[in-house]
Amino acid sequence: MPAELTFLFFLLLRMAIAAAFVVTASIITERSGPVIGALVATLPISAGPSYVFLALDHDAAFIAQGALASLPVNAATIFLGLTYVVLAQRRNLIVSCGAAIAVWIALASIIRQFDWSLTSGLAANLIAFGICIPLLARYRHVKMPLVTRRWYDIPFRAALVATLVAIVVSTSGWVGPRVSGIIALYPIVFTSMMVILHPRIGGPPTAAVIANAAWGLLGFGMAIAVMHVAVVKFGSVIGLTLALATCVSWNLTLWWTARRKKLS
Repeated sequence: MPAELTFLFFLLLRMAIAAAFVVTASIITERSGPVIGALVATLPISAGPSYVFLALDHDAAFIAQGALASLPVNAATIFLGLTYVVLAQRRNLIVSCGAAIAVWIALASIIRQFDWSLTSGLAANLIAFGICIPLLARYRHVKMPLVTRRWYDIPFRAALVATLVAIVVSTSGWVGPRVSGIIALYPIVFTSMMVILHPRIGGPPTAAVIANAAWGLLGFGMAIAVMHVAVVKFGSVIGLTLALATCVSWNLTLWWTARRKKLS
């Protein structure tokens, strides 16, 4: 098989795997409510497949460097969430989502200009989440209307994630680990939730889902840090596995804590 066809075949296969992953996560999210749905949304639904496929094409040093670039971008994502949540209380989807994406792009562009260490990346996350989590708290509790899924909702999300994976995989060789790490962390899941839910159930309920995701997103940042350290010491396979375990364990802890508070 010619090299071009081989590349295209494996690229389409990777896109299909990523799409299947997000379809599964989307079904779980829809059936579990805003709190559990927010926790599922902060699992590595889009970044995970991107990094797995990057690890298949590049060495551990590339993945470790990409993780360092991804870590401060996670801080940009919480500001995207805050921007959307505040504006969605009174503004329409175009204004709310558009402004949130613009904030993310601006912050990601600034982040790209610097060489980040593990310490500085963690500090950026602690500062960002220290600011945003208290501000988001008042928007978390909103009565959720019944959501009726339309036929194109899940295919739309799957297509977005598959496209992101295709961009990351196909461009990683010439843009390098730093830009690959930034692109891999673009919040596709958050964006798709805004686009799908806002016109259907309104801004405040959609904002509540995003606001509930703040603590889960903090755990996602810790998982990125774990991935960087573990990849450097043990290689890509163990590093990615430990990062996933960190994310899942953190979100399960959040779920258990919320459940105990509800029962007490």
